[in-house]
Amino acid sequence: MKILHIDASPRYSRSHTRKLTQDFITLWQEKDPAATVIYRDLGKALPSFINENWIAAAFTATNQRTPEQQQQLNESDSLVEELMTADMLVMGVPMYNFGVPASVKAWIDQIVRVGRTFLFEPEDAQPYKPLLTDKPTIIMVATGDSGYEPDGPYASLNQVEPYLRTVLPFIGINQLHFVYAGNDEFGGERLAQSLVQAELQIQHLVDGPLLR
Repeated sequence: MKILHIDASPRYSRSHTRKLTQDFITLWQEKDPAATVIYRDLGKALPSFINENWIAAAFTATNQRTPEQQQQLNESDSLVEELMTADMLVMGVPMYNFGVPASVKAWIDQIVRVGRTFLFEPEDAQPYKPLLTDKPTIIMVATGDSGYEPDGPYASLNQVEPYLRTVLPFIGINQLHFVYAGNDEFGGERLAQSLVQAELQIQHLVDGPLLR
């Protein structure tokens, strides 16, 4: 089992998503000591934002790219390969202004790429075809308040889960499991209880059959 572990929070010791992703990894490795982990810290090393040159390179056939165009895609190639070779994806995604952090959006823009992670065949009734092999994906979401879960009172404001449930299956990743920790802005007992519940969900995922 090869796990791609991604953190996105710019906070470190105060980050709830970082702690939750690490707790999952620790528990998983206790059950599967042979599991290896590839770690990517988007909060520390922000992926490049795509630009016009990147787009031109991505939409140029591989055998027609100039050396400069290939250089534009080197970072994307590395990130795509990292994702493709992983058997499991574990992500820490704090909610910022109801959506994903800019670092996560930049990573997604680098990995959602025509010809690499999805096909576009305009002559077909369904022109878009995912190219990645499905893999269990665990996403830790931390929010300032509580109730952003799909059945919560603030679910309609949550743009994190709906977005990831759209874009990741688009490239072939469908096994999505979300764990929420809320009440960061309130702190105290409300935050503590939310973190306890998140840890219980993590333990359930590690112990359960869904990820086997």
